[in-house]
Amino acid sequence: MSGIVIIGAGECGVRAAFAARAEGFDGEVTLVGDECGMPYERPPLSKPDANGATLKPICTAEMLAAKNIMLLDGVAAKHINREASCVRLSTGEDLTYSRLLLATGASPRRLTCEGGEHAVTLRTIEDANRIYSAAVKRTRTVIIGAGLIGLELAAELVGRGSKITVLEAGPVPLGRNVPQPLAQRIVERHLAEGVDIVCNVEVARISSRAVELVGGQLIAADLVVAAIGVVPNTDLAQAAGLYIGNGIAVDEALRTIDTNIFAAGDCASVNFSGLGLQRFETWQNAQFQGEIAGRNLAGASGVFQPPVWFWSDQYDLGLQGVGQTIGKATAQRTLSDDAKILFYLNDAGQLVGAAGLGVGNAVAKDIKLAQKLIEAKVAVAAASLEDPTTNLKKLLKPAPAN
Repeated sequence: MSGIVIIGAGECGVRAAFAARAEGFDGEVTLVGDECGMPYERPPLSKPDANGATLKPICTAEMLAAKNIMLLDGVAAKHINREASCVRLSTGEDLTYSRLLLATGASPRRLTCEGGEHAVTLRTIEDANRIYSAAVKRTRTVIIGAGLIGLELAAELVGRGSKITVLEAGPVPLGRNVPQPLAQRIVERHLAEGVDIVCNVEVARISSRAVELVGGQLIAADLVVAAIGVVPNTDLAQAAGLYIGNGIAVDEALRTIDTNIFAAGDCASVNFSGLGLQRFETWQNAQFQGEIAGRNLAGASGVFQPPVWFWSDQYDLGLQGVGQTIGKATAQRTLSDDAKILFYLNDAGQLVGAAGLGVGNAVAKDIKLAQKLIEAKVAVAAASLEDPTTNLKKLLKPAPAN
């Protein structure tokens, strides 16, 4: 009997499996994951405890059994036969499906320079343990890439006594998705902690003991970590004839050009009306899209709508953001000397994005309320957003008509 097959047993795939059951699907649900063992969260990998990488399970075997969800771990999907509605597995077995979800995630982008194989990446629990076991006190560590993952690793490893140099090809660190005023404060904290950050540089080659930049400068390195982003895992979908555009192209219901095949999470690129294909690489997006896809696999007709929330913890600083935070902020709310939030309004006066930075969870409550304001699409005054005494929750209610 064919049922729902989900390729990818990460956050997105697991959420989808449970969502299909919650929607009332009573057929077979099979999760296929290429890593051995139970599914685990990836964000904690860059936030280890004193003993190393933190393995936080997404679910337990008992939880899967209670919902009659079968997990095939340590098994890879090799080929999709759309005509026969089946997936060929690495075991040689053909797994038939009535509906298929591709939650194949993304893989770390690899360095293409000479000696790039000497650089390690962070994606799995094995990667994390390899890095933390190597980055002992006085280890000279070079991190290539000054995005969120690269700087989270820098904060963790410098605290372990490693000498850290971060190399960035762009003009500024965190230039892709963090507003400049907040990024600058994070960078200042790294510099104060002894991290060396060098921008506008290109790596020429890597050896077992050094990184050489274009121009000839050598940086001694006992450990090199590449943190230059990820690429969506689309090979399986492309070989099956599905449309690829910065990911596996799907509509707002997360359906591909094949009505029985869906895609969600890091691997999916959603075609929004008027906006084109957009891909999101956050933990919350994997959850949201997984739940929507799972319910749709079971016959629902839900649609995915941003905004998507993200966060990063570096030292005692907590960064959180939601929605579109590109360009100059419309308003700034100062909560304290250590915490502020930037707000972004569109031409209609609706909130479309917010990002904040503070010690610990200082900005968490207001960012959560900002997400609700974005979803509500209500017009708000910049002055109200700037005033720290204004309760953002009250702005969710439209002003009474005169």
